[in-house]
Amino acid sequence: MIQPSIKKLWLLTVFLFSLSNPLWALTLDDAKANGLVGEQTDGYVGVVVSSTEAESLVTEINNKRKDAYSSIAEKNGITIKKVAELAGKKLIEKLPEGQLYKAPDGTWVKK
Repeated sequence: MIQPSIKKLWLLTVFLFSLSNPLWALTLDDAKANGLVGEQTDGYVGVVVSSTEAESLVTEINNKRKDAYSSIAEKNGITIKKVAELAGKKLIEKLPEGQLYKAPDGTWVKK
C-alpha cells in the first residue's frame, strides 16, 4: 500500500506533468516519422492514424500552409490550388524513406 505522503507526491507529479504537456506536443517531424500523418498531393498534410493530437497538428499546419500558399499565389498571379499542388509535389519528393504520402488513388503509401 502506498503511504499517504508518497501518494500525494505521486498525484502532484502527475498533475504537474499534465500541465507541462505542451512542452511535449507532437511536432510535424515526429508525427511523420511515427506514421501518424503524411503528405498529400494537394500540398497539405493528412491524418493517417486518427487522434486528437494528430488532428490538431494537421489543422494547425494546414492553416499555416494555406496562408503561405495564398501569399505566394497573390504575388505570382496564380491560384492557391496551383501553388499548393506544386508544393505537394515537392514535399513528397523530399520525403525521407519510410514516411507516408497519399497516392492519387487515396491510399497511404510508404516512400
